[in-house]
Amino acid sequence: MDFSENIFHLSARFSGHVQGVGFRYATKQLAKGFDVTGYVSNLTDGRVEVEAEGTEGECQRFLGEIVSELDSYIQRTECRTEKRVRLYKEFSIK
Repeated sequence: MDFSENIFHLSARFSGHVQGVGFRYATKQLAKGFDVTGYVSNLTDGRVEVEAEGTEGECQRFLGEIVSELDSYIQRTECRTEKRVRLYKEFSIK
């Protein structure tokens, strides 16, 4: 894994009934099906944050899978993307 080259980075925040329902665990399980690194974390304001790195296609498919599989919990999704140096070695729950 080369940490010196720029890679696609996706940052998503989900609001709705996303805490206390296994959202983070389900997201980590979904991540196993994609070539992404990063994390999923509860935010103090009740939202859940997902940070993912990989190819643009893998990150977008991963986001699509989260939205598809966990749709009943999500009311709103905010997302931004950028290219930057790789920060993560694996996908984890924080």
